[in-house]
Amino acid sequence: MFNEEKRASLQNHEVVPADPTEPNDPNEPERGGSGEADNVDRSKVINDLGATDVPDMQSDIHVLTIIGQVEGHLVMPPQNKTTKYEHVIPQLVAVEESPDIKGLLVILNTVGGDVEAGLAIAELMASMHKPVVSLVLGGGHSIGVPIAVAARRSFIASTATMTIHPIRMNGQVLGVQQSFDYLERMQDRVIGFVTAHSQISDRQMRKFMMNTGELARDIGTVLAGEDAVKSGLIDEVGGLSEALAALHKFIDEEAQ
Repeated sequence: MFNEEKRASLQNHEVVPADPTEPNDPNEPERGGSGEADNVDRSKVINDLGATDVPDMQSDIHVLTIIGQVEGHLVMPPQNKTTKYEHVIPQLVAVEESPDIKGLLVILNTVGGDVEAGLAIAELMASMHKPVVSLVLGGGHSIGVPIAVAARRSFIASTATMTIHPIRMNGQVLGVQQSFDYLERMQDRVIGFVTAHSQISDRQMRKFMMNTGELARDIGTVLAGEDAVKSGLIDEVGGLSEALAALHKFIDEEAQ
């Protein structure tokens, strides 16, 4: 507590520091920059990012990651690594609207997931005015395929793979013709989107889907990096530098 003499002095004279970071009380000891708050911040960075420091830079490219399982209307168990589509959709809208962002880089390492959620993300990416480049690392399986091809230019790492298989449903399914018709129509939606945004043909896509000799417990096809490009599904084999170079080229072309 202030004593009476000090209280009267402060009432007659307001102390305004020259530096806003300095304390108002001139008798208060100085606070160093490596105190407890800095240690807390550093610990948070280590826990969140696995790094002791974060590079300070400004970029006109936004990076969006599609990892784990694409989560749709049903919440996945807590042990599952997921990408929630209700988090991705606002990001895509913000990227399209932001004057500071010139392009979008989408990095995929996903096992697939909800068909409608994946198609919603893919449709938004395909309808963006700003250039979008995708890069498949590890895997871009199942519904990750439409997301990957929705970009203006798609890349895949040489060791990455993409799994193409028919649409599957979980839970109770009525064994009636209407159920099979619905699955077929949904599958046609996926095939139509993929063939419209890549160089693969409808016939080849269906052939990959119905392949019975490659997967032990399922039907379908696994395409590695070079095979995905040869089939026309992905544009080019490459990594981060190639994807960024293509995106910067698109940005420069848009600026002209």
